[in-house]
Amino acid sequence: MRLVTFAHQNERFTGVLRDEVVYPLPWPDLKQTAAAGMQAILQAAAAAQPLPLANVRLLAPVQRPGKIIAIGLNYMDHCLEQNLTPPDRPTIFAKFPTAINDPGGEIRWDPAVTQAVDYEAELAVIIRKKAYRVSEADAYDYVLGYTCLNDVTARDLQRADKQWVRGKSLDTFCPMGPVVVTPDEIPDPQKLDIRCWVNGSLRQESNTRHLIYTVPRLIAICSAAFTLEPGDVITTGTPGGVGVFRQPPVFLQPGDEIMIEIERIGRLQNRVGPYLGEAS
Repeated sequence: MRLVTFAHQNERFTGVLRDEVVYPLPWPDLKQTAAAGMQAILQAAAAAQPLPLANVRLLAPVQRPGKIIAIGLNYMDHCLEQNLTPPDRPTIFAKFPTAINDPGGEIRWDPAVTQAVDYEAELAVIIRKKAYRVSEADAYDYVLGYTCLNDVTARDLQRADKQWVRGKSLDTFCPMGPVVVTPDEIPDPQKLDIRCWVNGSLRQESNTRHLIYTVPRLIAICSAAFTLEPGDVITTGTPGGVGVFRQPPVFLQPGDEIMIEIERIGRLQNRVGPYLGEAS
């Protein structure tokens, strides 16, 4: 099943996407949709009046997650491009929910705040139900589905602050979508090709089999420390090829087009807009 959040006639809905047609659901938020359960979702979709996909605007699947839990240094090639030894435990940090951005949304920043903005293609996991002290063996029972996420990062802030939250959390720095694909269509999220293009140039190319800490392992580790709630997002890390470690480094500029593609999920596309304070 492919779940979406969308705008239609100035209202927000969730829906089921099938063959370029959206079946609206009675819940306006994906967190509420997840709580309703799969059987209720299927029944509501069957009774819905369908809308052509071309007539709606897709939004970030989770508009205001309670938590965006991000994992750093979780691909071997990303560690190697930095000459780092892979960590003996996950590097866990947070992105603020106010960073959420829609598919097709503009990424913008104030050049007085940062001048070194980078892209990071990532597989994101959406939590389906409350999870605390969940075992790896049971972890998939708590997954609503998977989506694409761009962990946009201000590298100069990340380095200057000696921690990552501010540099990862500027407004618009968390594009996500376009759909959430449920586990019945992706039974093993550790077998997905992942790529990122900037202005049509391939920058990142890997596969989630290279994740150091797998999805169930991350859910187990995170839920051992804090409660995961419906709609929470775990973004699983980025592969090698980010701009800061290219020779010379290449950072995003106004007008750049970024496309992230994950096998069996789709493509997340965003554009870098004018600097804040300049007209769009």
